[in-house]
Amino acid sequence: MCVKRSSFLAGGLIATMLVSGCQVTNPYTNESQNAKATNGALIGAIAGAAIGVASSSKNDRGKGALIGAASGAALGGGIGYYMDVQEAELRKLLQSSGVSVTRSGDNIILNMPNDVTFGVDQTDLSQRAQQVLNSVVLVALEYDETKLNVMGYTDSSGAESYNLRLSQVRASEVANYLTNHKVPAQRVASHGMGESKPIASNQTKQGRAENRRVEIILSPMPNA
Repeated sequence: MCVKRSSFLAGGLIATMLVSGCQVTNPYTNESQNAKATNGALIGAIAGAAIGVASSSKNDRGKGALIGAASGAALGGGIGYYMDVQEAELRKLLQSSGVSVTRSGDNIILNMPNDVTFGVDQTDLSQRAQQVLNSVVLVALEYDETKLNVMGYTDSSGAESYNLRLSQVRASEVANYLTNHKVPAQRVASHGMGESKPIASNQTKQGRAENRRVEIILSPMPNA
């Protein structure tokens, strides 16, 4: 009974906060939010807060309510809103990391250049890369309706077959780091793309450096 009462109280508190703070504006993007998405976010927040309270220990119920409300609000607001909040968190966590965060529709693309991830011709993740991936893990665990596709790319130097294999190994290293840190394996996939899809000219040193990269594409899962 006490848990149930706490759930409703926490849900009511979160709902009040959301009504006053984001009734017409998405607080994560500062863009106008339609009423349907806002109402969905409110419903999701209440449900998420209740679940968060019910599934937390007595001393952690307040924290559980806030976490549940955040993810519940995002999911309740629709797929676009759900990805908005993840994008905002990733931008905050990855600021000054050297990793770019871009948006393409409902997909969030993290571009990890090679100077962040691997040494020249190496397949061991750098300490810097691990710090970046720790931030990605935090967001992935909070928003569990998102798929993470890891794509490895190289420049065109050397044999094409070697580059393809190198890109596959590097993508796998990143994916394994995510799953080894509790992101469910069914949510993570890795692909080696080799020399394909360059984003700069392979005729210059700078261009080749840009093409050597790992991208993590976060997409809503089909049932999200």
